[in-house]
Amino acid sequence: MDPYQTNFAALGALCALLLACQPTRMEKSKPESGSPKRAKPKTFKNPQADYYYVYALVMGADWLQGPYLYSLYKDEHGVSSSVVFALFTTGFLSGGLSAYFVGSLADKYGRKKTCLAFCLLNSASCLLTMVPMVPLLFAGRVLGGISTSILFSVFDSWLVSNFRERRLVEKGCDLSQTYGTMSTINSVTAIASGVMSDVVVWMTGTKKAPFLVSAILLWLATPTIKSRWAENYGSAATKGKKNNETTSMWSIIKRPVIMALALAMTMFEGSMYLFVFFWVPALKSVQQSAGELPYGFIFASFMASVMAASLAFNLVMQRRLMRYSRLLVLLLVVANFVFVKLSSPKTEQSTFWFFCLFEACVGLYFPCIGYLKGRMIEDGIRAKVYSLMRVPLNIFVVVSLIFARESGDFGRVFSVCSMFLTAAFGAVWAVTLNEDIP
Repeated sequence: MDPYQTNFAALGALCALLLACQPTRMEKSKPESGSPKRAKPKTFKNPQADYYYVYALVMGADWLQGPYLYSLYKDEHGVSSSVVFALFTTGFLSGGLSAYFVGSLADKYGRKKTCLAFCLLNSASCLLTMVPMVPLLFAGRVLGGISTSILFSVFDSWLVSNFRERRLVEKGCDLSQTYGTMSTINSVTAIASGVMSDVVVWMTGTKKAPFLVSAILLWLATPTIKSRWAENYGSAATKGKKNNETTSMWSIIKRPVIMALALAMTMFEGSMYLFVFFWVPALKSVQQSAGELPYGFIFASFMASVMAASLAFNLVMQRRLMRYSRLLVLLLVVANFVFVKLSSPKTEQSTFWFFCLFEACVGLYFPCIGYLKGRMIEDGIRAKVYSLMRVPLNIFVVVSLIFARESGDFGRVFSVCSMFLTAAFGAVWAVTLNEDIP
């Protein structure tokens, strides 16, 4: 058996073991000794099932667009490398510039409506990406950037506010476990989307096919959002007053803990984006096996690492073995260590496992940062603050892409990532010493 197939099988077995150990809602809501017994629920349907269903569809739509976007531009549309670079940069700039307005509009007019707008905008982006006309391709990237800003801020804002408004804790739910479950769903969806994108390209003979399937998934998500989700708003919309709203928002953003979280987001997620661009050349530079690398199994192994970590997150946090802020500090340290090692990779297998270790950090990071933001930011201006926290991330990615394009040296890029992660670690660690953070 190929070593990468063996690696994937081992990671898959680990995921299966961790999945079997997962706590259930019934276990979590089990009354303590001496406390009155709760009535048995009449249904075992998870109160967040509708959100998980939509989340799987929208993340599947997002993952489907990744594998063939560059190849579609370059090979099928015949776009030059410089224009392709400009297209990617446009997407990140669009996400950064639209972030504040997206959050403000979501808080004012409704987060559910904004999520519906996401489905429309992202579908349009997919359809425009299929048209081999450069102006329309740029329009597609603009819509894609706005959509990404909504996906990673407004959906999260709706989730946390809905969780509190429905008092789901009383129904045996836990926000921490919710984020862990989302990370697991995201991992499974990523694996399935990677396979699906290959299959539809093979069946149709065109790299446009994954984008059409992505649009279909978004259309499938729309009816559930429209009919099953409750609307929620920011403070200005629900209370009918705007005075001091801006002051309140900036007072929250200027808090050391929020600035530290924003720095951690920028450095960790920015490093993650650069990792996506450079893992292939890094692995090729130390390749010892003959023939083409099995990218499908390697990618599946990365996603299995994310899934295993997200499942472990649920187990660790259910037992309260570590504070979330301390876990974030630990993740930044481990990620820093990984990039130091990857700046001068030695062997093919060690490089592969360092990549898997970083992906495991990703699997722990997203539920951890999601929970911390959910606890530290109030519902009234949640979408605005979430969106603003992504602005430096988009700037970081654009600048990093320019730097990476000019240097082309993955070792140097990974070294810079390790330095940035060190700065983020220092900021978060300092805040945990001075403030009481979950």
